Amino acid sequence: MKKVDLIGVQMDLGAGTRGVNMGPAAIRYAGVVKGIEELGIECNDKGDLIPKAKGESRDDMRCFEQVVDLNEKLYHEVLDSHKEGSFPIVLGGDHSIAAGSIPATLKHYKNIGVIWVDAHGDWNSPETSPSGNMHGMPYSAVCGAGPDIMACFDGEKNFVNAKNCVQIAGRDIDKYERIRMKEHGVTVFSIADIDRMGMPAVVEEAIRIASEGTEGIHVSFDVDAITPESAPGTGTIVHSGLTLREAFYLVETLHESGKVIALDMVEVNPMLDTRNQTGDIASELILSMLGKTVY
Repeated sequence: MKKVDLIGVQMDLGAGTRGVNMGPAAIRYAGVVKGIEELGIECNDKGDLIPKAKGESRDDMRCFEQVVDLNEKLYHEVLDSHKEGSFPIVLGGDHSIAAGSIPATLKHYKNIGVIWVDAHGDWNSPETSPSGNMHGMPYSAVCGAGPDIMACFDGEKNFVNAKNCVQIAGRDIDKYERIRMKEHGVTVFSIADIDRMGMPAVVEEAIRIASEGTEGIHVSFDVDAITPESAPGTGTIVHSGLTLREAFYLVETLHESGKVIALDMVEVNPMLDTRNQTGDIASELILSMLGKTVY
């Protein structure tokens, strides 16, 4: 890897709690740019995308016009990054932005796998969502289970094959999300699975599933996958998540696989953090995904 593009997205309109729009600044403040350069990788910081000030909303898709508009802008930024031979890293922002970044990776590579690291399924549709918050819908959208408006750009309907999609660290998945994920063939490794199998076995199997017959893996990492004692700065905390060591083992092993082609790091909320603790962790996770080691 010779060049990385950092793309910030100041989006918190997909979430129910404000403040995650400042996540890109928190991750940069933690030193991610300097850290990338110290790895001998050229870092092109492309700045931040910002949502429109106003837009239409619905109870079942809150702020949908602003979310969709910004995802379309992100789609083109990430697609340009791929075309230029760079490795795109998207700094969130809430997880709704994955509905812009993943379709761009799919457009460029044609056939990809996805590893979604998250406490939540993010597999709701407008019909099943309890809240209407669109950060709970992007994984469903990029797999073609709706809402299509969230992830279809350039006039195309092009979706990731769910059989190459994996979720790691799930522990707060809604009833209908669980049903829909099973119906579509998404592989879920819950926290209980990690306890039983161990992280090495889970990561090995996740990489196998996401890379089988694909051109590479898009990783979308929500910091709420990590236990909140270690990563308190996020809006939808759930107890008993990944330990820090499990989280770092995951990204280190993903790097070693050589199969990762894009990364989202999302849901860092500085307003809820303690001395940028979660921003620091997000920055270090990114660096480990790029090859930083502890020795």
